[in-house]
Amino acid sequence: MARDYKREYANYHSRPEQKKKRAARNAARRQAEKKGQVRKGDGKDVHHVRPLAKGGSNNSSNLRAVKRSANRSFARNKKAGMK
Repeated sequence: MARDYKREYANYHSRPEQKKKRAARNAARRQAEKKGQVRKGDGKDVHHVRPLAKGGSNNSSNLRAVKRSANRSFARNKKAGMK
């Protein structure tokens, strides 16, 4: 079955709290671009050391540039759950 992007946006991505989180992530990326830590197409993400969902911020001490593969997953146990 194909993924219903329109429904997904309506139920999740359009929520005000998700819009604020997305705006904060985009602001962090722009901040890192200005500092020269990342460039468009360089394959890096801006990593929040303490995630926004857990009270983190966009302070420079909380941000670092990492490879996408390092930032977009987490350590897993044998049953594919989070370690």
